[in-house]
Amino acid sequence: MTKKSFPVVTITLDKIVGGGQALGTMEDGRKLFVWGGLPGETVEVQVTKKKSNFAEGIVTNVISASSERVSPRDPNSYLSTSPWQIMDFGSEQHYKAALIEEAFELHDIVLPDPITVYTDGQEYHYRNKVEFSWYSTTDTASGGDTLDLAFFRRGSKGKIIVKECALLPDSIVHTAHAIRDALQAAHVTARQLKTLLIRYNQAGDCVWQLYVKDEDFDTAAPSLENIGSGGEIIFSNPKSPASVITKRLASYGNIVLTDTILGISFRYATEGFFQVNIPVYERALHDMKQWIDGARPTVDLYSGVGSIGLTIGGDHTTLVEINEHAVREMQRNIKELAVRATPVLAASENALDHITGDKTIIVDPPRAGLHEAVIQRLLETTPQRIIYLSCNPVTQARDVARLAEKYGVRAHQGYNFFPRTPHIEHLVILDLK
Repeated sequence: MTKKSFPVVTITLDKIVGGGQALGTMEDGRKLFVWGGLPGETVEVQVTKKKSNFAEGIVTNVISASSERVSPRDPNSYLSTSPWQIMDFGSEQHYKAALIEEAFELHDIVLPDPITVYTDGQEYHYRNKVEFSWYSTTDTASGGDTLDLAFFRRGSKGKIIVKECALLPDSIVHTAHAIRDALQAAHVTARQLKTLLIRYNQAGDCVWQLYVKDEDFDTAAPSLENIGSGGEIIFSNPKSPASVITKRLASYGNIVLTDTILGISFRYATEGFFQVNIPVYERALHDMKQWIDGARPTVDLYSGVGSIGLTIGGDHTTLVEINEHAVREMQRNIKELAVRATPVLAASENALDHITGDKTIIVDPPRAGLHEAVIQRLLETTPQRIIYLSCNPVTQARDVARLAEKYGVRAHQGYNFFPRTPHIEHLVILDLK
């Protein structure tokens, strides 16, 4: 069956919406969500998806450019990694504050203070983690296959070859190239590989994980043992689209990373969750800490390796986390720090007994927001204060609206953890009415 092709349309864009796209209206009345465009621009858009009441697309030509437009640092790949490279940084800060305001206004919540978004001013080279895909083509001159690092094209299953990425430190890029070169020399092709995960800490250590599709992958063939500070070759079930660890095949050097947050040292696994922009994260922790009552015990839900609770949680903290690898590192951190803290391996909605009225509750949930059972427990037990850090103001606003039955917003602050992308972090302090 022939794949259906979609048209190129000309449209004037009106606004930026929550997902980070620009929005316009097509001649037939359908809303068109567009990557690569800015409000006020007239552009040509290749439609990539059409539904009954909306469509999606990517800008192919700018007919009339916005004064906010700048040239992207990564002209070939920015849409895959950081689609807001096309606007000046001041405009990015403005749009992020406006999107926070819009998310809360949708639920009739007026935030008490002007909305600001903190940034340390570092627009590029801040990201300490990346996951590459792979791409191979047949080299007609040599008769063999090439091997290249790649990202997935936004809005499709296709891939784009990448040589550089402006979001990454040079050490990550050099490590990725060295691994690619070693694999190429061993005649490894993209068909044998899944992804390459690399992490970088503040001390300059680069640790990598190469995910392969074959449990019998020849780990001795590529010379990878002296690349970076350490690394692993991991068999990942090819039936899963994600880079899951099915079996560890080989290990080199030191594969555990250590970083310091507010003067406290944390261990974490390469595959585990850890903040990708530590300087801005430290500012958020500093802001959160002033709302901690040292006389009350704290509960840190969705706690990861414990980087919130163990830095600002006080002398008696309970840390709840569903990921067993994160809890393993959390337990090591608790032991090495010699602090009074209780780790709990469970989903937050299955650890409701730890939410009681005499505690300060800290939540940092995934993009989906708080589980309904957590909201109900908070409303039932009425802790005096809830400290809510969110990576998605849309779901945060929804949750705050549910909690507004008994809680009011005492303070709030936005953070630009991910410059040049649409992602926004937002802190809300909720106090019992």
